[in-house]
Amino acid sequence: MKYRSESVLWAATSALLTAAIFMVTVSTGVAKAQSSDDDEYYELMRVFVDTFQQIDRNYVKEVDKRKLIDAAVRGMLSELDPYSNYIAPDDVDKFTEAITQKFGGVGIRVNFDEKLRALEIITPLPGSPAYKAGIHSGDRIVEIDGKPVKEFELGKEMEKAIELLRGEPGEEVEVLVRRDGTGEEETIKLVRDTIELETALGYSHNPDSSWDFMIDDEHKIGFARLTHFTDRSAGELREVLKSLRKQDMKGFILDLRFNPGGQLRAAIDISDLFIEKGKIVSVEGRNRRDDSWAAKRFGTFTGFPMVVLINRYSASASEIVSACLQDHDRAVVIGERSWGKGSVQNVIDLENGQSALKLTTASYQRPSGKNIHRFPNAKETDVWGVSPNEGFEEKFSNKQMREFQIDRGKRDNHFLDSSYESDFEDTQLQRALDYLIGELTGESKKEEAPDEEKKEEKPAPKADEKEAAMSVPFLLVPQKSNIG
Repeated sequence: MKYRSESVLWAATSALLTAAIFMVTVSTGVAKAQSSDDDEYYELMRVFVDTFQQIDRNYVKEVDKRKLIDAAVRGMLSELDPYSNYIAPDDVDKFTEAITQKFGGVGIRVNFDEKLRALEIITPLPGSPAYKAGIHSGDRIVEIDGKPVKEFELGKEMEKAIELLRGEPGEEVEVLVRRDGTGEEETIKLVRDTIELETALGYSHNPDSSWDFMIDDEHKIGFARLTHFTDRSAGELREVLKSLRKQDMKGFILDLRFNPGGQLRAAIDISDLFIEKGKIVSVEGRNRRDDSWAAKRFGTFTGFPMVVLINRYSASASEIVSACLQDHDRAVVIGERSWGKGSVQNVIDLENGQSALKLTTASYQRPSGKNIHRFPNAKETDVWGVSPNEGFEEKFSNKQMREFQIDRGKRDNHFLDSSYESDFEDTQLQRALDYLIGELTGESKKEEAPDEEKKEEKPAPKADEKEAAMSVPFLLVPQKSNIG
C-alpha cells in the first residue's frame, strides 16, 4: 500500500513538473505548441523524475534530496559553456555582493594583528556606521557580540570577524574597542547599514586617505582604475573625470587590468563617457531581439589623449569598453591580449530568489565586427579578445604579475604602513605614461612592432570549466576580504 501511494505521489510530481516545464516554454516562446514537442518534454522529465525516485528509494545509503537536485542542475549546466552557472541558496548572497559590490555591514577596513590577536582598524569608510560612531584608525576591536577575537579559530580570524561584522542593514552589532594610544576599552553598539564599495580607484592616496587621481602632476595626466562594472561605476568615473577636468587634465589612463567585468549597462555608459557618436556594442541572442547601443554627444569627455590598460585577465565588460574605444580611435590600448569573453549572461531567480541561474543568453559584437569570444580549442593565432594597438604590447611574466599584485595590495592598504614606497617597475603603466607624455609634448613616435617568428599553432589556454566571469585567476580585491 505504501509503495502504491508513493507511486501515485511520484506520478503526480512528474505530471506537475511536466506541466510547469510546458507552461514556461510556451510563455517564453521556446517551445512550439505541437504535440510532438509536448511528448518529448514529458518523456525527458519522466526520465529525470524516475531517476530521482529510484535514487531516493533504493540507493544503499540515505541521500540528501536537496543535494541531488543541486547536482542535477549543475550537471545540465556543465553541458553548456563555462559561464553558465547555478548559484545555490548558500552562495546567493556572496554572488550578489560580487556583482553589486555592496553588502550589509558597519563599514570598517580591518587587519588582524597576530601579535595582539585583535582586529586593527585600518580605516573607517567615510559616512559609515563605524565612522559616525567615532571609531578611528589604529583602534582595535577585541570582542564582537561578546565573542573574544583572540579565541577565533587560528588562521581563520579575519574570516570569522567579517562574518560577525556583516549582516542585514538595520541590525545591531556590539563591539568592544580598545582605543589607540590610551588603551582604554569602550563598548560601542553599531547599526549595520548598506556598504557600497567604490569601484573607481586612483593610483595612490592623498594625506586625508582619499584617492589621488592625478598620477603625473607635471604633465597633468589623470589615472583611474576600475575594479568592477556595477550600477555605480559610470557615475563614480564621471565624478573622477569632472574633478580631473577642474585640475586641467591633459591626458588620461583608464586601467582595466584584472577587471573581470560586470554589468553590460555599466560598460555601455562608461564607453559613452568618451565617444561622441557611433556604435558602442551590439548584442545578439537566440530568444531576444538584437540590440545595438550608440553613443550620445551630451556629457562626453573629449579633447585629451587617452590610454586603456588591459591584461590577460581583463574580461567581459572590460573588453566591451576597450574594444569600443580602440575601434573608434579614442584610446590606445596598451598591455596584453584580454581574456576573450564575448558572451552575455542573465541572472534568473529560482525558488523566489532563494537560488539563481546565471545563463548565457546572448553574444556581443564590438563596433568593428571583430570576434572577441575565445571559443574552445581557439588558437593563439585566431582572432579573439582585445589586442593592444600595434607596437604597444607589453606582457607581464607570471613573476611580474605576482609582484604587481603584492605591490598593489600594499599601496591600497597604505594605512598599515604609510612609509611604504613601491619599488615595483610597472612597465605597462610606464608605457602608457611615455605615450601620453609624447603626445602632449609632440615628441611621440610610432614604435615598430617586433618581428615575430613563425610559431606552431597551438590551442590557447582554456578557461577553467568551473570558472565564471566574476572569478578569474590571480584576481585580488583587498576591499572584499577585509571590510566589515
